[in-house]
Amino acid sequence: MRIIRTLAFGATLALAAFATLPATAQIDGGNTPARTDSIDPPGGALPDGADPSGANPTTEAPTEQQLLNALQGGRIDGRVSIPDSKSAILEQPQGRDYRAFREGWLPWIAGIAILGMLAALAIFYFVRGRILTEPSEFTGRKILRFSFFERFNHWMTATAFILLALTGLNYIFGKRLLAPIMGPDAFATMSQWGKYIHMYVSWAFMLGVIFMIVVWIKDNIPSKTDVRWVKELGGFVGDHHPPARRFNAGQKMIFWAVALGGVALSITGILMLFPFSALDVNGMQTAQYIHATVGVLLVAIMIAHIYIGSLGMKGAYDAMGSGKVDLGWAKTHHSLWVEEEQAKTAKGAQLRPDATPAE
Repeated sequence: MRIIRTLAFGATLALAAFATLPATAQIDGGNTPARTDSIDPPGGALPDGADPSGANPTTEAPTEQQLLNALQGGRIDGRVSIPDSKSAILEQPQGRDYRAFREGWLPWIAGIAILGMLAALAIFYFVRGRILTEPSEFTGRKILRFSFFERFNHWMTATAFILLALTGLNYIFGKRLLAPIMGPDAFATMSQWGKYIHMYVSWAFMLGVIFMIVVWIKDNIPSKTDVRWVKELGGFVGDHHPPARRFNAGQKMIFWAVALGGVALSITGILMLFPFSALDVNGMQTAQYIHATVGVLLVAIMIAHIYIGSLGMKGAYDAMGSGKVDLGWAKTHHSLWVEEEQAKTAKGAQLRPDATPAE
């Protein structure tokens, strides 16, 4: 029995010694090194300080360059014990692509679109001047152009869009233009409030876009009249104004830009207001690509719309101001629409100078 106990004790010591051997110990007569859990650099390149013989007795963590090399084939995931599995994503290459867009391409796209539109309108104003209606064509009588609800919804949507545009442009240019002037604390406070404005005012914009589409889509369907309007450049060149219905081809382009762009901004905006509710991190980045690009392009288009509706065309502001425009102005710019409106009265089509305008 003493011999058996001695043999058992010796076997236990041998097993304990074998279990404590380092992970890089040689097996099979020292010919095959044991495999270690490390990130192999691509192309057979060796990390800094590695032994060319293949032995790596250290257990140091992978270097930053090794992690970046590993990312070339996909993202790096860790392991977490909490229910939120998204927190296990340590790094993913699409994030670097979005950062390059956010810091590189987006400011250039926004700058070219907005400054380019301002420059084009300035040149147009100094070359063409305001689009005028001959004084002799004004009758002093008014025709209803837009109802109270249409004007209310227009100004609600316009006000919301201006606030969204300013707070959105701060996201792109703020730290470059305002932060050095205001200082980090004041800029951070302003940006925080800007975020709240952008989040809550967006609901008014989305509601306004829906109402615009419902109320005006029937008057913005393209027609043959629009082809002629485009061929004659809408009266922007020369003094002749081609016939148009309630909305001319230029206004229809603005409508569809707002309708389609507003829907795109609304959908992507909701997806970002409720992050990861329907998209993963890559989907969220795609939503930001679309939201930012469509947003800055729509800002440039709205600058042109504001110019034509105010300084660019005499008498145009009255349509969204009081809702009524001079009958002579309406005949000059929307002659077909005036015929349709006056045809609705009890006396039929009234195009004579002494006709009673439709109210």
